[in-house]
Amino acid sequence: MRVMRVVATMAMTTFLAACGADASDPVAAHKAAVDAWSADRIARLTAADGWLALVGLHWLEAGSQSIGCGDDNAVVLAVGPDRLGEIVVADGKRATFVPADGLKFTVDGKPGNGPVALTADSQGDPTVIGFSAGRGSFVLIERGGRLALRVRDTEAVTRTGFKGIARYPVDIDWRLDARFEPHEPGKTLPIASVINTLDDMVNPGVVVFEKDGRTFRLEAVDEGDGRLFLIFGDRSNGRETYGAGRFLYAAPADANGHTVVDFNEAYNPPCAMNAFSTCPLPPPENRLDLTVTAGELKYEGLGH
Repeated sequence: MRVMRVVATMAMTTFLAACGADASDPVAAHKAAVDAWSADRIARLTAADGWLALVGLHWLEAGSQSIGCGDDNAVVLAVGPDRLGEIVVADGKRATFVPADGLKFTVDGKPGNGPVALTADSQGDPTVIGFSAGRGSFVLIERGGRLALRVRDTEAVTRTGFKGIARYPVDIDWRLDARFEPHEPGKTLPIASVINTLDDMVNPGVVVFEKDGRTFRLEAVDEGDGRLFLIFGDRSNGRETYGAGRFLYAAPADANGHTVVDFNEAYNPPCAMNAFSTCPLPPPENRLDLTVTAGELKYEGLGH
């Protein structure tokens, strides 16, 4: 592990030099890096299209269904006009938005006109339908073979009333050198979710690290960007941290199989902050017999 520490220290030094931090004080430099990561995380979370703006998750049926704020709609939204239009689902796989007469709306930020064939998130970047002068929006998602509308409101109380997320104090001892052990190409891992689906995710390998003289393993999944996505649980869950576990990313391993697991960057899944997310849950292999006192604590915000 000594070679790994040398490589990690060199990488940290390079990063900190670029950020203008004092690389001669590794503890202070590490804290500055984690604080910068956290600030970026909060910026994305509180963005107009961030997780805190979610106000609805509506499962769609086959055929045509009206959508809007009015109670007489088949799909009643929490934001927007009384009648937004209709969603037409064909073959259980394709959906089209048919706007109400005279509705002003946007498609991926540009003025819309006429029916719009919607791209679901499982097919690429989802089509974003905006309405109510940009306050409301929805996208089409697919989970477990079913289609749903994910609705956002830029004025959601969960967003406007956000007061931050508490964290454990940054501790460099939770920044751990790790070894990546690849699996055979094509291996997948079944991952359950909070909406009772079970999806096979690409499982490129396992991340192995040591803490307090013990060896631990975390199965990694790949969401398509090459990073090692670690969905894990530990003995802090339900007491100090979110009961269902937390998320963490590690950089792709280098040519020597080395990566770094920094639990200071462990964060709450979206389902810790709203009831409209479809978060994956830690697989049994990733439930650590370890109390990870690093990263984000339980979220205590509005709407939770």
